[in-house]
Amino acid sequence: IVDHVKELIGEDAISQVQSWQTEKMVRDRDDKPEYKVKINIAMAFSNKVSTSEYYHNSSWLEYGGAPEKAVKNAFVYQIDSYLKQNGKYTKNESKINFDDVKDCLVIVISSFSSVTSYENQTKKAITNKGIQDAMTEYLRHQLEVYFIENRLDAEKIAAQVLINKRSRESTEKTRLNIKKT
Repeated sequence: IVDHVKELIGEDAISQVQSWQTEKMVRDRDDKPEYKVKINIAMAFSNKVSTSEYYHNSSWLEYGGAPEKAVKNAFVYQIDSYLKQNGKYTKNESKINFDDVKDCLVIVISSFSSVTSYENQTKKAITNKGIQDAMTEYLRHQLEVYFIENRLDAEKIAAQVLINKRSRESTEKTRLNIKKT
């Protein structure tokens, strides 16, 4: 998946491709048995390309489900935290949302588990709470470490996310003004 992400971002990306892997024991509910989940993540930031692909047990998850929720939660939380800690927000500025991050994110996640709960029979999304929680926790930790160890990348990523946020807000204001008139 690292080669796939490298191919997607091309030459001039904001950050290098990061590759993270882990195995965890998880459970979806207290009354359910534990099971093992393997998570492979490859991601990078680019101001030209935006892609999110999720695979579970080698099947493409068109609608994502648990992995997508984990990515939304972890990236917004960690980038927002970085922006606050480093005083990047202007006074009274609203918080970033996932669309601002998604505009510059290229991420591919491939996970494997022995227990899988699909959203419906088409198998286009998984709903495993245990997998979602494990991915969220792991991604938050890896991003925090990545931002600490790669200050320059963190600055570039934060700047791009803020540009995306401010342009989205500006576009929305313009759209509403045009609608009024």
